[in-house]
Amino acid sequence: MTDIIIQGIYGRMGRTLVEKIGGREDCRIVAGIDCQSGQVGDIPVYTSFADLPCKGVIIDFSSPAGAVAAAEYGAANGLPCVICSTGLSREDEAVLEAASTKTPVFRSANMSLGVNVLIELARQATRVLGGEFDIEIVEKHHRNKLDAPSGTALMIANAINDEANNRYEYVYDRSQVRQKRGDRELGISAVRGGGIVGEHEVLFCGPEEVLTLQHSAGSRGVFADGAIQAALYLAGQQPGYYTMTDLLRGKLPCV
Repeated sequence: MTDIIIQGIYGRMGRTLVEKIGGREDCRIVAGIDCQSGQVGDIPVYTSFADLPCKGVIIDFSSPAGAVAAAEYGAANGLPCVICSTGLSREDEAVLEAASTKTPVFRSANMSLGVNVLIELARQATRVLGGEFDIEIVEKHHRNKLDAPSGTALMIANAINDEANNRYEYVYDRSQVRQKRGDRELGISAVRGGGIVGEHEVLFCGPEEVLTLQHSAGSRGVFADGAIQAALYLAGQQPGYYTMTDLLRGKLPCV
């Protein structure tokens, strides 16, 4: 049985995690962290990690500041951390990497297993088509999402660029440019509207054909399921920095 602490337990993802974990027998929620103390069912909620009377794997769906606080507390107290918050700066990511020298830290801007399979497929497609096909990424999210482009779109772009030896330059807006598309461009477009949970398309555009890799999240449950799998995986690991590639290793022959 793996004990789990949820930071951001009052939020949409926190509530989804409570529902998902409530139906499992291999893990349980022992505490929550959020802006107000209280309870979610039988789960005690605290306003600070310093108030925690227990230990467990921290799953963070909060904010960049919350992610940093979780990583620092985890490193100081030996608690593994699954960091799912988006919008982190390079300085924030550096804190996570430093924490991973003392405790296991799992980091992904998108916890969906399907999205991470898409990323691996995009790597393969880049290996075969890169340099001959133009590449564009289109992401769509609900109207309340704050960051654009999404962390997932950047994950996809970075994976493609890594595979292509960093040959691409990211282009987010062509409205002020009166020139044809450059060979080194990788376009990233963001759509915000309604209640779209999350959709990502990667287009490999050749002279006479287009290959499209697409993922659509039907509910936030896919992110919760991935976070739970990451927490169970991390519970048995040594200090280090882990990603979805580590979780998928053994499931995909290409990883």
